[in-house]
Amino acid sequence: MSEPVATERMSTSGGGVAVLIAVTLGAVVAVGLGIYGRVHEPQFFSVSVAGFSSGTSVKSWLATLAVVLALFQLASAFAMYRLVPGGRAPAWIGTAHVWSGRLAVLASVPVAVHCLYALGFQETDNRVLFHSLFGCFFYGAFVTKMILLTRKGLRGWVIPIAGGLVFFGLVYVWLTSALWFFQTSGIVL
Repeated sequence: MSEPVATERMSTSGGGVAVLIAVTLGAVVAVGLGIYGRVHEPQFFSVSVAGFSSGTSVKSWLATLAVVLALFQLASAFAMYRLVPGGRAPAWIGTAHVWSGRLAVLASVPVAVHCLYALGFQETDNRVLFHSLFGCFFYGAFVTKMILLTRKGLRGWVIPIAGGLVFFGLVYVWLTSALWFFQTSGIVL
């Protein structure tokens, strides 16, 4: 009778170690991005895409696409965890959840590359400072979640918390960049 308890404790502590390793690696990524952005000499360039008025406009719309996909991620996660009325989620929701997440990150990568390479980590005012901090936090939380998704034996709340932190980071980055752009420049392409 004592053997199953020992096995259960070992798997729980293994899950705790996996979470600690994932969080540590995510923190290394976040800090690494921040250090790179801080020590890298900003290039102050902008790539404009046909049909858009400026590089900042492209970034704002890509970030908005990422947030819309992240909102679908949130809704589909609620459905998968049966937190919405109606019981069972449709069979396709898991696949749609995975692909919407992939597309959201794919949409965010050109924005992050431009921000880090062209502008770097800045602190000219509070909005810019928090945008820089939460941009680094978002990718650190994303790395943490991706590592955790490959681990078995985690407690049921670990992945939803990691996903919530990724969502929070992305939304805050959007609030301090794309929303600010739309409020100051209008909703333009």
